[in-house]
Amino acid sequence: MPLILFQRDDCHLCDLALDVLAAARAPEFESVFIDGDSGLEARYGERVPVLREEGDGRELEWPFDVEALGRFLGRG
Repeated sequence: MPLILFQRDDCHLCDLALDVLAAARAPEFESVFIDGDSGLEARYGERVPVLREEGDGRELEWPFDVEALGRFLGRG
């Protein structure tokens, strides 16, 4: 399950999302910073942080908690 966390530099919500990912013991993921990428900024803009599952394209937008992340990851 390749995961990507889209985020911005100096984003306190992104920091909170990282805390949730750690608390949920999420599998390894790639961090992609959208700053300076016009395509990603157009797609994600103010929606970040967004966790994307590359296999099927599902996305989990902030706000999410450990339980919501668990459901997204298929843990219940």
